[in-house]
Amino acid sequence: MLLLSALGLGFLHGLGADHLMGIAALTISPAAGGPAAQRARALGVAVRFAIGHALMLGVGAAAFILLGWSLPMAVERGGEMLGGTLLVVLGVAALWGAWSGRLYGHSHVHSGEPAAHWHLHIGPRHRHPSPAAHSHLPTIIGAAFAISSLRALTMLAPFGDRVEAASLPLLLVLVGVFAVGILVSMSLFGIAFARVMSTSAILGLGRAAAVAMACASVALGGYWIYAAL
Repeated sequence: MLLLSALGLGFLHGLGADHLMGIAALTISPAAGGPAAQRARALGVAVRFAIGHALMLGVGAAAFILLGWSLPMAVERGGEMLGGTLLVVLGVAALWGAWSGRLYGHSHVHSGEPAAHWHLHIGPRHRHPSPAAHSHLPTIIGAAFAISSLRALTMLAPFGDRVEAASLPLLLVLVGVFAVGILVSMSLFGIAFARVMSTSAILGLGRAAAVAMACASVALGGYWIYAAL
């Protein structure tokens, strides 16, 4: 039951409004693209965001539990502020990109790798960077969004009183299963969002869809910052 609870709690954690808006803000692009490109972009961002988030929470919490350290409340509050700030920054960047056309994403295959990867770029399209310069921004931002929840997971707060007598190996397993739940929910959201992004209605909106998503990101980020004050 504890393992199932940890998986379910991680699944629900991954569906937090700030996480989903971060994925959406990173995914949306005013650039024209077919359904396949839109699906690859949405799914790639969601999976990479999930990996960064799950690794930061799982590995970070496990390390603090092993060391017996605790994080101050200021870290949790600062993480909430950081998450809100990132949503605002992503929204403003998307608005600038929609207006100037200098923020864009695309999918391509690296040499020796079987699957295509999605990358975010800033700058004129005719000055597309070399393969070595491709961004891993979704993974980094996913990890940053996990900082606000690291203290609670380190204290095992999501699991309640049921883990008070649990052994250290079991606690570490619970944290790992929690991280797996995050990966599952965010990946499933990526699949669902990819289907939405590849519909003819969304593709036809183009820049209007990018502007709407950017404004929503700024609004939610502002609320997140206000709530953390």
